[in-house]
Formats: sequence, C-alpha cells, structure tokens
Amino acid sequence: MIRLSIPLRQALSKLTLPVLIAVAFGLMLLGKADTMIATRMRMALADSLAPIWGLVAEPLAGVHRAIDGVQNLATIYQDNARLRAENEVLRRWQAVGLALDAENATLKANLRWVPEPTPSFVTARVVADAGGVYARAVLLSLGPKHRAIKGQIALDERGLVGRVTEIGSRSARVLLITDLNSRVPVTLETSRGRAILAGTNGPRPRLTYWPEGVVPVEGERVVTSAEANAFPAGLPIGVVRYNANHVPEIEPDARLDRLEVVRLFEYGLHDLAPPELSVVRQTERRR
Repeated sequence: MIRLSIPLRQALSKLTLPVLIAVAFGLMLLGKADTMIATRMRMALADSLAPIWGLVAEPLAGVHRAIDGVQNLATIYQDNARLRAENEVLRRWQAVGLALDAENATLKANLRWVPEPTPSFVTARVVADAGGVYARAVLLSLGPKHRAIKGQIALDERGLVGRVTEIGSRSARVLLITDLNSRVPVTLETSRGRAILAGTNGPRPRLTYWPEGVVPVEGERVVTSAEANAFPAGLPIGVVRYNANHVPEIEPDARLDRLEVVRLFEYGLHDLAPPELSVVRQTERRR
C-alpha cells in the first residue's frame, strides 16, 4: 500500500474538484462536437448498467408489492367495518319501509284509491350539448319511427332533467332545468311549501317565490309540483343547498353534466306552450 505524505494528499484533494469540472466540460464539448460518439457512449453505459438495474428493480418491486398488499389489507378491513355498519342501517330502514308499505296498502284499500296510469316513455341517447337558442340544453338521438313529442318530461336514472322543446325526424332537444329560461313549480318535502325553481345557467338552479312562514331547510328534498298542470307531482329534483350569499339553490339529483341516456316520459302535458314560444312572445313584447 502506497503511503502519501500529508502535503501531497492535501494537494490532490484540492485538485479533485478542478479535475472533475474539467472532465465534465470535456464531455460536454465532446458531446457537442460529435453527437454520435456521445450517443454510443451513453448507450454503452446504459447497456452495462441495465442488468444491474434489473437486479435491483426486482427486489424493490417485491417490496412495493408487499407494502401495497399490507395497505390493501388495511383498506379492506376498514371497508368491511363500514359495510357492516351500513348493512345494519339498511336492515333497519328495510323494516321501516316494509311497515310503511303495508300501512300504505291498507290506507289505499280503505280509501278505494285508484292508481294513476303508468306513463309511457322513450329512451334516447345524448349526442351533444347543443343549446341552440338556449345556453343549457342537450340534443338527443332518436330512431326514425320514434314516439317522442314536444313537451315530454325528460328524466335520467336519478331525477328530473328537463323538458322537450324541439322535435325532429331523428332528434330532439331538451331544455335543462339549469337553463335561464327554465321555470319548474316545486314542493318542499319537509314543509310542503310551494316554490318556483328558476334556472341560472349555472350548475345549480335557484329556489324562488316560496310562501311566507316557510323557510327552505338545508338538505331538504325538493320534488315537482302539479301546480298549473305543468309537471306531474312528485318527480325528484334535488336537495336545498345555500350558497355563499345565503341564497337557497338546488343541487340536482340528475347528473346534468354527464348525461348519456335520457328517458322521455309522456304525462299528457304536451299541450302547454313550449318554452321557445314564450321566449318569442317576450321578444315581440319588447319590440
């Protein structure tokens, strides 16, 4: 083993940094001067290190898999506990629902209640967010022999979407409840108060014209009202949410921003004036 004197070691330690800088600049200049040489050197280095990286990566992948497995086990345990609690709640609600269903059937029998006829419907696929005259409307694709007519009520699997305003030979346009021209009579389920749902061209329509003594409650469910025979009663719309200005808005149940399939129900209310006629009449009055 060669022993170096202390002054020589100090001199070599001082030269290490300048030598490395010089080598780095030399490699940079070499790469600029001849890119092929730099590429071959880089690929040769990568080829020589690839087996080492492969050997190192395999144990690391095993460690990652083991960590993921432990995390998944913890997540599964938490999910199982949550699902057990939800099942208990659902069982209690199932018992309540069965009791209410039996009570409802008894009351209907005593009142000799005649059920309303089941409305017919046409299923259509949303093909575009084509507003046309309106800012918030969707275009539906229909078959050539469809039975859709103007004024039908559009719903998705969750709740009210809007109303048909235009009909073509193979398409239909639906005005959404969030459009500025949309007005829907509604009922607050808790207080049974009546109000008007007005579109704002935003994601949430606004609740207006509720009666005195009735205050919309945060989280209260809202359904359609049969007022003026404009909509059938009881169609789900959404829940009350207050905005930053403490104005009651409705968070729609329907996925209006991700509509794919819509059902057009026939409730026999299509004889009413469609919204576009109202817009035309308002324009004529302004003139």
